[in-house]
Amino acid sequence: MKLLQKTVALLGVLGVLAVQSTTGAADEPATAGKPNIIFILADDIGYGDWGCYGAAKVKTPNLDRLAAQGRRFTDAHSPSAVCTPTRYALMTGEYAWRRPGTGILPGTAALIIEPGRVTAPSLLKKAGYATGVVGKWHLGLGAQSPTDYNGEIKPGPLEIGFDYAWLLPATGDRTPCVWVENHRVVGLDPADPIKLDYSIQRGDPESYVNGIPRIGKQTGGTAALWKDDEIADLLTRKAVAFIERHKERPFFLYFATHDIHVPRVPHARFRGTSQAGVRGDVVHEFDWSVGEVMSALDRLHLADNTLIIVTSDNGGVLDTNGPDSVNSGTVETNNGHPHNGPLRAGKGSPYEGGTRVPFIARWPGRVKTGTSAELICHVDMLATTAAITGQKLAADAGPDSFNILPALLGEKLDKPCREHLVEHGNVLALRKGTWKLVPAGAGGGKGKQGKTRGPTAAELYNLADDIGETKNLAAQHPEVVKEMTELLQQVRENGRSRP
Repeated sequence: MKLLQKTVALLGVLGVLAVQSTTGAADEPATAGKPNIIFILADDIGYGDWGCYGAAKVKTPNLDRLAAQGRRFTDAHSPSAVCTPTRYALMTGEYAWRRPGTGILPGTAALIIEPGRVTAPSLLKKAGYATGVVGKWHLGLGAQSPTDYNGEIKPGPLEIGFDYAWLLPATGDRTPCVWVENHRVVGLDPADPIKLDYSIQRGDPESYVNGIPRIGKQTGGTAALWKDDEIADLLTRKAVAFIERHKERPFFLYFATHDIHVPRVPHARFRGTSQAGVRGDVVHEFDWSVGEVMSALDRLHLADNTLIIVTSDNGGVLDTNGPDSVNSGTVETNNGHPHNGPLRAGKGSPYEGGTRVPFIARWPGRVKTGTSAELICHVDMLATTAAITGQKLAADAGPDSFNILPALLGEKLDKPCREHLVEHGNVLALRKGTWKLVPAGAGGGKGKQGKTRGPTAAELYNLADDIGETKNLAAQHPEVVKEMTELLQQVRENGRSRP
């Protein structure tokens, strides 16, 4: 018995040594137990949409509990102010603006991540993880465009590192309105093939599917159509089922929700539950999805060995589309709810409201509870997962990805995990410390849905005392403008920003 006790004690010591700090040794990180990793990516949720970030007219008890048990970041950013490029950068560790063809994709686009390159799921699969994606994909499917949804659909997620995929192929307001599981459309009747026509604009009479206007016309695939008010329920069940199937081994789940992107069609049980219209109701629905994942971890006794991250793909936006389009996201129905908090502008913008997003990380016993003002970005997930699993990134992998594990853990840092960040809106802006440079961009004024375009002259803000970007200091600090302009140009020309 004494020998057994000594052996257990020794293993405990070795376990502690294996999870020591990564500060000063980015390639020798915490590996003990190979924690499960769940990355939940919301769609179009803004910096001010959760209670733990100040929301009062929507209620997010599950997210608030996650924040209380973990670490809440106040300067976390999506890699882009719109969806596809954010997802590309999350998977590859490379700023999407470096690669042509990574803008917002139609539902007929081919896969834009080449099979064989290092991605977050392929890296984790190499470390022995079961890897799964459930939810919105929007990175293209198939070898060539237009995608043929009537047979085997590949390459796709399984060819870039995932073991399992249950996908909404593009967005809820883009055709096709069907589920794809691994390489095939679910429930497709071969006698009713899917045909897509992207010359049809949303709102045209031929664009309606299930009574909702979409981008692109879909004919066929009737038996395979999703039900819009059941999307959140189905995706959440698939996410929980993946966790249940892999509870005995380390797993990585990328859970990319449809909420709260248009068309906003919450389940009846969430209708009218917020004080911010249908948009607020789907925030409640998203919070429920997060709560179901948390409950599954508790029920399966996995919470203590799971790093769970919840964030958004870009800033919030008020827009309307759906069967209740008048009430789905107008200024009036928003009822004064500050969906992007104190930030300027929102989705699509180079200002903070475009990419500064809520970000919560919980890993009991490892992630230090509290709040962090560390500058981090989703593009950093590749290098960070490498650090978690004790792998060293190849020199050509993740060119813009930094290891932010010390920031997640709440370690005391001698210097920031990343000292600068390119914010990808309608122009490329730059953050360095508390300084923010928005270079001049053609046009100025407003674009679609009120998204702000680049300014006609360079703008400089000190976010330390002007988070709302209201005071342009470019004239007072031309030397800072010059320095940051040169740095931005250097990052663009070098093809990488990771050392």
